[in-house]
Amino acid sequence: MRPILLLALGSAALALSSCTTGVSSGSGVAAYKAYDRPASLPGNPSNVRVKVSTSRQRVYVMEGDKPLLVMPVSVGTASSPTPKGSFRIFNKEHHRRANTHGYAYSGDNIKKTYLSKRPPGWSFKGTPMPYWCEFKPAYGFHTGWVKHSPCTHGCIRMHENVAPKFFRLVSVGTPVNIATSQPEDAKYGNIPLPPDAGPLPDYPPSFYLGDGYFTGHKKPSYH
Repeated sequence: MRPILLLALGSAALALSSCTTGVSSGSGVAAYKAYDRPASLPGNPSNVRVKVSTSRQRVYVMEGDKPLLVMPVSVGTASSPTPKGSFRIFNKEHHRRANTHGYAYSGDNIKKTYLSKRPPGWSFKGTPMPYWCEFKPAYGFHTGWVKHSPCTHGCIRMHENVAPKFFRLVSVGTPVNIATSQPEDAKYGNIPLPPDAGPLPDYPPSFYLGDGYFTGHKKPSYH
């Protein structure tokens, strides 16, 4: 989620710096929404583990030495870093919404805000965080805009088309190791990236009040 600026078509946009190194061909919203990553189903789901490289902003879903899914992600900033260490996924929730931040609304008026700051009498819905996979209380993997520089409050954002694949590959109990770098960076980390989401137009706030963000992705396929 990002601060919202009005566009001519009524969508919202953010102007943030972008990095084009390794970006997949094309640019803009169409290229971002077309982005995808190949994935394979495990032979033995109990052998799946997740490795996160915060310096490369990469996630490797591994079964032994075999990568089932390699994807770019967005991680926490220096002031709100993604926690490092060894964890296990202990909660999965497709239709997760944030508890503290989101959208206050009254009639046609919608305001992005914190629950504690919503105007009196306004209703509230938390920010959608589809395909939530929690590895530490209040920290998880979830769908969100993927940028080329760290930008989150500590969670790990996944591209909307890749998040459902990650969600299927992992289970409650799947080990997660998060470190500055991983051995897989050199062998598997050089992958095409989607356009930097920073400069792209956001969905309108009304979209986030509905359920479209939980289903607005490609149908997952697996090798």
